[in-house]
Amino acid sequence: MATTTPPEVRETAGLGTLERYTGLDATRGLAVMGILAMNIYGFAAPGGAYFNPAAFGGDSGIDWLVWAFNFVFVDSKMRGLFSMLFGASTLLVIQRAMATERKPAAAHYSRMFWLLIFGLIHFYFIWWGDILTLYAMCGAILFLFRNLSVKALRRWAIGFLAVSFLFMGSQAAFLQMAANGQLPPEAMNAQMEEGLEQIDGFFGASPERVARDLDHFNGSYEQIMGNRLYDKTWQPVGSFFQIGLETLGLMLIGMALFKSGMLTGTWEPARYRKWAATCFAIAVPALIVLTWYQVGSGYAGTVIFGSSIAWSMPFDVVMTIGWAALAMLMVGRFARSPGVARLAATGRMAFTNYLATSIVMTTVFYGYGLGLYGDVSRAGLYLFVIGMWAAMLAWSKPWLDRFNYGPLEWLWRSLSRWSVQPMLRRSQV
Repeated sequence: MATTTPPEVRETAGLGTLERYTGLDATRGLAVMGILAMNIYGFAAPGGAYFNPAAFGGDSGIDWLVWAFNFVFVDSKMRGLFSMLFGASTLLVIQRAMATERKPAAAHYSRMFWLLIFGLIHFYFIWWGDILTLYAMCGAILFLFRNLSVKALRRWAIGFLAVSFLFMGSQAAFLQMAANGQLPPEAMNAQMEEGLEQIDGFFGASPERVARDLDHFNGSYEQIMGNRLYDKTWQPVGSFFQIGLETLGLMLIGMALFKSGMLTGTWEPARYRKWAATCFAIAVPALIVLTWYQVGSGYAGTVIFGSSIAWSMPFDVVMTIGWAALAMLMVGRFARSPGVARLAATGRMAFTNYLATSIVMTTVFYGYGLGLYGDVSRAGLYLFVIGMWAAMLAWSKPWLDRFNYGPLEWLWRSLSRWSVQPMLRRSQV
């Protein structure tokens, strides 16, 4: 039976033989690059610019088109793809441990412990938008699902996503009703008023919030770090309670797609095409409707919140699966090309590339670096995105041609195994 990619690419890497799935690596490379396409607003612009084009950076012409394209095709999809691939990769690591003398539980929880440490360092000392801490906490639960069938994984994933949708959707609905004056007077308590104020401040991008962010992120390193360390101490835990179920559901989908062969390149090209076309056909029209719903509201904070956090979620998940199918199809078609080799290397070094991006972008935009925070238009930010993409693609493969792992992948692996792992390739010794 023909496959879209060589099912396995085997290579000797220091100790024993490791299996590499080219499609999985390349799709992870696409995801880590795609995440920057949205995270750039968190690095460079104040308030709710990530969600709201009227918040900052331009809401007309090419700036508006960039926002609309991102909302329909990128926002939450690349994070979702990264989460799915984390689930798939976690299952692969567990399976490898089971095939050796290492204890799967010890191997897994050692990895999650050190990922948690890396995530906390990233959050408190580098950037507020960390996802590694969330992944570590979800990953601790993920181990319990390792032996389930594809059907069982799918059911659990749908269940977690449904609960998350109902939780976020109920919040969005009540806030929208409150904003429209549709709640009875006794329901408009201080907590509801505070919630509306926070939503309007962030998603509606109040001038006060924008001015506060401009002042804060153009400040010193001590000022910015101190805010995260002392004022937002528990934010990583709060993120888990807010989107933990959604993230866990996405990871379980990744495990199911890995077990089904979708993420290992064993499906026929026609099947990938069918999945990609179906997923995009379902998601794109609905997300376009939500785009115009936000525009028609005048970018009201509660509408932006509901559309971005709640109502788009089912369609974001569907399109994320579509992106995975499309990526695997294209990787299979161009499996031997230099471009796929560079993309796969970028994915193999996703951990390093993700953290390097935070260091580079905060240095470029924050006050303790070049101080460009709030100075670049929405469309103009993509010059920095493209530059970072080029850097990832340029350096990842040459590094891996000489070394077994990316720098931080090596450190994570060495700490998780409590022994220094061989870094230099044998051919280079």
